[in-house]
Amino acid sequence: MAVAFKGWLTNANVRSEAVRKMKSDYKELLKRAQSQLPPDILEHKRFEIPKVKSGAIGMRTYIVNYREIAEALNRDPLHLLRYLSREMATAGSIDGARAIFHGKFKNDTLDNLIQHYVQEFVVCPVCKRPDTKITKEKRFSFLTCEACGAKSSIKTI
Repeated sequence: MAVAFKGWLTNANVRSEAVRKMKSDYKELLKRAQSQLPPDILEHKRFEIPKVKSGAIGMRTYIVNYREIAEALNRDPLHLLRYLSREMATAGSIDGARAIFHGKFKNDTLDNLIQHYVQEFVVCPVCKRPDTKITKEKRFSFLTCEACGAKSSIKTI
């Protein structure tokens, strides 16, 4: 005696119930993962590098807003100074809020060097966000992203 059961336990109902359960589990896991992220990561603010304000007196170039640039990049002013000095092949020093370099350099040159610095030492190569910090382990330096958690090696200056 074969009786066809036409109730709620058909294959289609079982499959749709399983799909509904998987979707709710996924949404639950996604909410839990998002709640564990730092709140500043979800903010979308534009990262802008201040334009270089410089002047030359004699054979010296002064970057007047040097401290402002270093703070906007969230980097140690000495690290940025070493990079710029090496790239321009000249001596440099910090005097209060400004930087002094021996030689005459144009604003465009300085802006381009700071852009290269940002690409190499500030922006995360994985997620392209500027929320990074430089960490040192033994003699190696790493760019650690606070947004995505990526850790990339960088060359030392």
